[in-house]
Amino acid sequence: MDNRQYVRILQMVVDALKAVVVVLLMLFAIVIYMGYDYLESKQPNKTAIAVADAALEIMNGIHVQSGLVEGEGLELVIQNCTPCHSAKLITQNRMTETGWKSTIQWMQETQNLWDLGDNESSIINYLANNYAPQKKGRRAQLENIEWYEME
Repeated sequence: MDNRQYVRILQMVVDALKAVVVVLLMLFAIVIYMGYDYLESKQPNKTAIAVADAALEIMNGIHVQSGLVEGEGLELVIQNCTPCHSAKLITQNRMTETGWKSTIQWMQETQNLWDLGDNESSIINYLANNYAPQKKGRRAQLENIEWYEME
């Protein structure tokens, strides 16, 4: 073998090594990108957190998004009631504990409401405490009224 053949073989080996280096760099970039993508997917979604925080905002004792009264069981009511109907359906009704329980049973029998399990009593307690019938009586007696004679 003469020197030209050695140089040509050496040039082929260098070219092959360059190709291997390029492929390795590409694989490294892919692994880095995939790893970053994987790590990014494990981080909490800041937009979702902001939406969740806004969804739980209470102002003057009222849940801003739904209009429901703040109280124990509010989140359960939102999770189990508002997927099917507006919270206004709750706020416009007033029932006793028995009334709310029978309404929930009616929804389960006729409207495909799922079994509420252990959450049912908390939901009923929330509804009965915050949306009970309002006692209506006579208005308060009028005081300090200046009456005038009709002619």
